[in-house]
Amino acid sequence: MKIAFDVDVLAKQMPIREYVHKVADWGYKYIEQSPHPRINPFYKHPLFSEECEQEYRQALKETGVEISSFIVVYRWSGPTEEQRQHAVANWKRMIEIAVNMGVPVINTEFSGDPNQQEICNGMFYKSMEELLPIIEREGIRVEIQSHPYDFCELNDETCDIVKSFRSKNLGYVYSASHGFFYDQGKGDVRHMLKYAGDELTHVLLADTWNQTKDCRYILNPPWLNSRGRADVTIHQHTAMGEGEVDFDGIFETLREMDFANKQLKPNAPKVGGDNIICVSYFGFPEKMDKQAPEALERIQHELLGK
Repeated sequence: MKIAFDVDVLAKQMPIREYVHKVADWGYKYIEQSPHPRINPFYKHPLFSEECEQEYRQALKETGVEISSFIVVYRWSGPTEEQRQHAVANWKRMIEIAVNMGVPVINTEFSGDPNQQEICNGMFYKSMEELLPIIEREGIRVEIQSHPYDFCELNDETCDIVKSFRSKNLGYVYSASHGFFYDQGKGDVRHMLKYAGDELTHVLLADTWNQTKDCRYILNPPWLNSRGRADVTIHQHTAMGEGEVDFDGIFETLREMDFANKQLKPNAPKVGGDNIICVSYFGFPEKMDKQAPEALERIQHELLGK
């Protein structure tokens, strides 16, 4: 199992070399590279100039840190055909970058529109018809998560979509801070993780409040607080223990599933290497010098017995 840190909270504050060194100083051996304006910006075509690549490679060499995975967010589910075609082109370039950098995993979202679920579902499958042969040919693992404000927000439905392809090159991402959207406020982490089963290859750790509970979040004007009357979603990525996510249940279930050692498919070679667990804290860079090492220590204790 690879323990990674999502550098989004750092990349907004410092250059690539500095945040690679910062992650190394905290004791992490892996970086999860989320969308970055110089590398893989949200929705837009990947960049990653030669200078940027050299800067990144040098920082990795200096620290011994590796990139466990890229996160990309492209509108491969449309809802328009033009958006879908642009997203597929973005995907093709990002796959080239990942292979060139020796990064075996790309983590992503559906990136559709909850108000056009039928169209976006069809667009997603259309994109996969084109991309899955490339993914399998290049030998990388693409992992998919449902996300608040997407054409599919539910854990079980997303797992079923991933499983429908029957490909050892696809996995499922469980994001703890999205979990109350995944089962409409129940927060039953044990069920969700077990339902993912063999497809669970990636877990993102961050806390949040249950958005279905009254006044957990307060928006103005007041009618924005009622989902359905306003076209919004809200969640957080705070440190474990700062919200309502059942992390004891998450770690207990991951131990039961032997997540730290489990193969992607029974009796089949894993594509993309080890499972990944990633600290996905956003929004509070001033707390990271304390919270990032604490998170690493807890993961090692809970899942590796250290």
